[in-house]
Amino acid sequence: MERKKVVVAMSGGVDSSLTAALLKERGFDVIGITMRLADESRDSCDSDRSCCSLSSVEDARRVAAVIDIPHYVINFKDMFKKYVIDYFLADYAAGRTPNPCIACNRYVKFEGLLKKAMEFGAEYVATGHYARIDRDDTGRYRLRKGLDGKKDQSYALYYLNQFSLSHFLMPLGDYTKEETRKLAEQCNLPVAHKPDSQEICFVPHDDYRAYLRAYNPACLHPGDIVDQQGMVLGQHEGIPFYTIGQRKGLGLAMSAPLYVTDLDMVHNRVVVGSGEDVFAKELVASDLNWIAIDSLEKPIDVMAKIRYGKREAPATVHRHGERCVRVLFREAQRAITPGQSIVFYQGDSVLGGGIIERAERKTHL
Repeated sequence: MERKKVVVAMSGGVDSSLTAALLKERGFDVIGITMRLADESRDSCDSDRSCCSLSSVEDARRVAAVIDIPHYVINFKDMFKKYVIDYFLADYAAGRTPNPCIACNRYVKFEGLLKKAMEFGAEYVATGHYARIDRDDTGRYRLRKGLDGKKDQSYALYYLNQFSLSHFLMPLGDYTKEETRKLAEQCNLPVAHKPDSQEICFVPHDDYRAYLRAYNPACLHPGDIVDQQGMVLGQHEGIPFYTIGQRKGLGLAMSAPLYVTDLDMVHNRVVVGSGEDVFAKELVASDLNWIAIDSLEKPIDVMAKIRYGKREAPATVHRHGERCVRVLFREAQRAITPGQSIVFYQGDSVLGGGIIERAERKTHL
């Protein structure tokens, strides 16, 4: 019986390394591919923990040798620049807060890598994400949370569709991170105790401000910091340096704490207010992708997550025109941020998600 061929996206970390080892144990014909994403001048940091650093490529090669699978390094730099780096710079320039990991998953891994895998004759692509893929009673593919609630990465995968779900494997969704490291030890993987990457892979030292200064200085225009009534309180260095809910780094000496509540691109102003002013109960989202349904035909109750590190909250999703939805939360949410993703869950399954366009909050400006 011919073994099914699978391409494993190997970043050099413990998760993707164990993914490759597990799939080989399960009888797959495994090919390891490390994606060259960014220029070498950008991806070397003091910690060298970036997922696309030179040392990570070497780690992936060592793992491939240990488990005896072929390994290739393939250049995805042009695609990564177009869909991740350029988007990252453009969103900040537009006063939004981008999520480059979601863009990378959507365009590079789940489109670009899948296409490349098929050129290798592979039926599947596998990643080390902590999420699960299965099918419901009707045969429709589902994206479900990983069993490890602390590591669940389903939020970052909501752009998967029925075609891509049918060609992706995520074996770590059934394990906790602790179990992953123990299994990696048992497989004698040299990266079993390698620290997780905590950085944006193409931004040295995770300093996005320095990155914007270097690669898009034209988007940085100093302007006014104003209160809810438009009174000038101070000066900002450029709107891309600020995000909704931010308190530190405002350079304001006031009697009570102030937080960024809005980024006014038209007038080049950073708007600040009290802690209460940061909360809102409604938002509008666009660029939607539905997994569990074909489209939204009527209002639906969900648990919604507005940022990777946020908890889900009860909400109702309504159609809002042809391409958007309006989301009404039962309780006001803090720091709803344009550019970030909102993901909808029912139980442990991802219903779908989209990009936050704006929060609906009262303002006096």
